[in-house]
Amino acid sequence: MKTLRPAFTIIEVLISVIILSFAIIFVLQVHTDNQEQIVYISERNKLSLQDSLYLSPDILSHHKDNKTAYDILEKFFKINELKSREILKKNSRDIFIPEEIQIIPPQDESTQGQPTPAAIVNEVMLKDKHSSIYYHFKLETF
Repeated sequence: MKTLRPAFTIIEVLISVIILSFAIIFVLQVHTDNQEQIVYISERNKLSLQDSLYLSPDILSHHKDNKTAYDILEKFFKINELKSREILKKNSRDIFIPEEIQIIPPQDESTQGQPTPAAIVNEVMLKDKHSSIYYHFKLETF
């Protein structure tokens, strides 16, 4: 008498294929979400690097201006290469600087008559596709 070999039935095979399909779909969805975040973070880092071109010592004098990176940097660097100049001229930002904030610590009995540190804080907003906010701090007294 012949004995039958144990084997998978067609229903067991179909169920395993369905389970594997759901697992693969989930993994692809997670990968797609991560890819979008990676692209966003990479773009954001690139723009942060470009924003650093605008953070010169005289940035506070450019309130409500649209400046190119070349306009800001030409005072500090001599840029001879034409290609570099064109790249810097294509990169522009709207600069907005709200009213400055003065930070003065409260006076108490232990600091009477002694100078206390005070600071002026300016917010620098660079507006473009991805807007950025930077802060400029200046200590007045210490």
